[in-house]
Amino acid sequence: MKHLLMTLAALTLAGSALAQQYNTVPTDDVQYMQCLIRVNKLYDGGDAKSPIAGQNKAQAYCSCLWNETPDDFRGNLSKFADSERGKKLDKLCAKYSNWE
Repeated sequence: MKHLLMTLAALTLAGSALAQQYNTVPTDDVQYMQCLIRVNKLYDGGDAKSPIAGQNKAQAYCSCLWNETPDDFRGNLSKFADSERGKKLDKLCAKYSNWE
C-alpha cells in the first residue's frame, strides 16, 4: 500500500508539471535565448520533440525555467537550474520538457 501511495504521488507531481500552461516567452528575450544556447551546448537531445506542441525539449525546458523564476530574476536561467538552489526547478522543468 505504501508503494502504491508513493507511485500515485509521483504520478500526480509529474502530471501537474505536464499539465502546466505557461506564458509564451518573447522570441527575443535575452534570458531565454541564453538558456537555449547553453543547454544545447552542454546537453544532448535538446532538439528532440517535447510533449509541448511546437517546442523541442530545449525550448520547453527553457520556457519552463523562464516562467518559473521570479519576474525580477536577471541571472542565467540554465546556470541557476544547475545550482544547488535551482535543483527543484531543474527537476520540474526536466519533467515538463520530457528531457530527463
